[in-house]
Amino acid sequence: LPAGLRLEWCLIWIKLREARLRDAGNEAPEVSMDNIAHWHAEHANFSRLLDILQKELDAFHGGAQPNYELMVDIVSYLRHFPDVHHHPREDVMFMCIAKHDPSLSVALERLRQEHRVIAAAGEELLKTLNDVTSGAVIARAVVESIAAMYLVYYRHHITAEEEEVLPRAARVLSAEDWHEVQAAGPTGRDPLFGDKAKAGYRELRRHIALEAR
Repeated sequence: LPAGLRLEWCLIWIKLREARLRDAGNEAPEVSMDNIAHWHAEHANFSRLLDILQKELDAFHGGAQPNYELMVDIVSYLRHFPDVHHHPREDVMFMCIAKHDPSLSVALERLRQEHRVIAAAGEELLKTLNDVTSGAVIARAVVESIAAMYLVYYRHHITAEEEEVLPRAARVLSAEDWHEVQAAGPTGRDPLFGDKAKAGYRELRRHIALEAR
């Protein structure tokens, strides 16, 4: 994270801890801290995958052969976990924030629309990559353009949420709001970053571990 954003998060964390100590009988500050930490961790995971996808795209742009199977695994995960589990909860979080601060309604609605744009762009990229791995002949410029657009959309979206939404959520959402947010999406473990990766993501998980060394 940029230095300015890290400072902002430190200040918010201090305020939440102060509130936690001051309101010992009130669960809101503790619930808020736990949820914000979880949200931030998921964004960090998604960003890590986007970084790997960017490296493969850079190789592709330089004329090298990218790891198409790895790219498929990354986009498949981003389509089937964040789009199904993470983003629906964010949509409800946006509505809860707007309830407390109506001045943010337009900006938050734009972010909700971006969820649909990201899903559509991800679906197009996944189809393109699957076609390539199945032997279809697709111009390099087409593949590169679709992947680059997806990366730009996703990175911009995460940055906006980290800078504008999560700090506001930490300040204004109540325990009841957070319970509503958590109930909004389907239940289920993270198939990649959870305690045990699903079989289809084991190679991607191994690659992530190698990248972290």
